[in-house]
Amino acid sequence: MSMRARQMAAGEFKAKCLAVLDEVAASKRAVVITKRGRPVAKVVPLSEPGPVPRRGLIIRQGDLVSPVGETWDVER
Repeated sequence: MSMRARQMAAGEFKAKCLAVLDEVAASKRAVVITKRGRPVAKVVPLSEPGPVPRRGLIIRQGDLVSPVGETWDVER
C-alpha cells in the first residue's frame, strides 16, 4: 500500500507547523513542503520514536563547579 505524501506551501507550514507535526506522527504520512510550487523539504514520521541524538553536543554529568584540585600558573 503506497500513500503519497501530502504537499503544503511553506507559508501554510509556517502557520501550522505544530499541528502538521502532530498529523505526521499520528497518520505516519509524510508532508512535502514547497516554495513557489517546488519541493524544498519533507517532514517524515520517525520509524521508532525515542530520543533523537544531538550531534556535537557533549553531555557531562557530575560536579562542574568545584575546584579540580590541580594548580596551574597563568603566566606560564
